[in-house]
Amino acid sequence: METRRFGDSDLETSIIGFGTWELGTTQYGEIDVQQASLAINQAIDAGITLIDTAEVYGPRHSEEILGKALGGRRKEVVLVTKVGFNVDENNVNQGRDSSPQTILTHAEGCLQRLQTDYVDLLLIHWPDHKTPYEDVIGALESLKQAGKIRHYGVSNYTVEMMQACEAVGHLSANQVGYNLLDRRMEREVIPFCQANGIGYMAYGSLAFGLLAGAFTPETTFVDWDWRSKGDAFGLPLFERQAFLRTLKAVERLKSLAADSAHSVAQLALAWVLSNPAITVGLVGIRNPHELHENVAAAEWKLSEAEREEIDRIFEQEGVPTYRDAPQAT
Repeated sequence: METRRFGDSDLETSIIGFGTWELGTTQYGEIDVQQASLAINQAIDAGITLIDTAEVYGPRHSEEILGKALGGRRKEVVLVTKVGFNVDENNVNQGRDSSPQTILTHAEGCLQRLQTDYVDLLLIHWPDHKTPYEDVIGALESLKQAGKIRHYGVSNYTVEMMQACEAVGHLSANQVGYNLLDRRMEREVIPFCQANGIGYMAYGSLAFGLLAGAFTPETTFVDWDWRSKGDAFGLPLFERQAFLRTLKAVERLKSLAADSAHSVAQLALAWVLSNPAITVGLVGIRNPHELHENVAAAEWKLSEAEREEIDRIFEQEGVPTYRDAPQAT
């Protein structure tokens, strides 16, 4: 599988990364742990070298599953995790907290659950809008100096936030949403990362299932599924009318993908990967079937005609791509 480098760092990754939000179970439903563990190991065999997780996924369950599944294969992967929330078992999200004490303490917990003495990349999951950036970077630098992390970065940070961080340190990555339906980061964040040697990790490559091709007009989401609220990181992707318009476009995208003997999910992921400024496209994977479905996208190089047809379909179906919408922070 093709690899790309995180900005100006020495950290390299496969262009597809294994996302583990779903392994946390609390916001996507129960999973088969054995199948998930099998998928993790088969992903490594297939050439996926980056696995992304976070303390808040579960909370903590995703890291625990991943740590057990990796076993002796820890050094075969770029291991990424995230801190920056106060969490407990009864309330996944107790609020954002990027204070040095939280970063340092929670990073230790991540290492224990992942059964490793270091992670390759530690990210601050969301800005907390109160901790001075020099304090955030100072805590991350201390972890790096102690050998507990190789690199550090952020997630969901704006250009202004990254500039403040760059004034006192150097970020290896920013992880922000990017997919066919959400092109907000093309305006400022992606160009800034590219110009300043910062890797870009795209989450939500399949728009949280919307571009996977499995939803129908009858699809609904249970109350504990975060998509039931309609909002997807500041965009109304799962509000009823927007959802139905997107499904019409997805049906047409299925036909476009089939012309090249691919699925619509592969088309969506191939589109993300076709942007050379994207270091890695993250995809949530729960079992071997989903793994192999996504891996096939790595070899598909979309033509300019295919890219233009995708945009034409969205325009004709009235599906916006939100390039000018504000970033969720």
